[in-house]
Amino acid sequence: MKRKKLAIIALIFFIILIISTFHYISKEKEDLVIKKEKIEEDIYASNIINDVKYSSKDTKGNSYSINASIGEIDYSKPNIVYLTEVRAVIKLENSNVIKINSDFGRYNIDNFDTIFSKNVIVKYLNNKITSEYMDFSLERNSMIISKKVVYTNLNNVLKADVVEINIENKDTKIYRYKNTDKVEINSKSNNGNN
Repeated sequence: MKRKKLAIIALIFFIILIISTFHYISKEKEDLVIKKEKIEEDIYASNIINDVKYSSKDTKGNSYSINASIGEIDYSKPNIVYLTEVRAVIKLENSNVIKINSDFGRYNIDNFDTIFSKNVIVKYLNNKITSEYMDFSLERNSMIISKKVVYTNLNNVLKADVVEINIENKDTKIYRYKNTDKVEINSKSNNGNN
């Protein structure tokens, strides 16, 4: 009889121990889920702005304005604005206007440097450059256009990997990533055929 009572007490104790363990584990998992949600919430917090417009002018008289349908400021990097449906206009002193469009952009409020990405279109006089990526910097006086670059003017169609343009002196470098690959140039004839 004593053995039976001890076995029952041990069994009850064992059951209580198992229930307590499961309760403790489920409580820990619940706390972890809550903490994870809180961390994810803290990691990415932003402010969405509709119809964004920024303008700047340097000491040389060059002006730069950028518009976007949506701007998003990341609280962890308040000087960076992520843009959607981007349109920019660069007016260089003693030069013509450069217009830029892209699906997305990243604008630095401090130095005006802008990354344009996805369906980038650059128009200057009778020249048009399309690509997937462009890095523009007033500070460096440069535009670096890359990824599926197609440069078109009245006479030629050029395909390359990168076009680098010094916006101050208009020096331009056009090249492929691999030295063995050549820049592809097709001349347009008067009837529109290559």
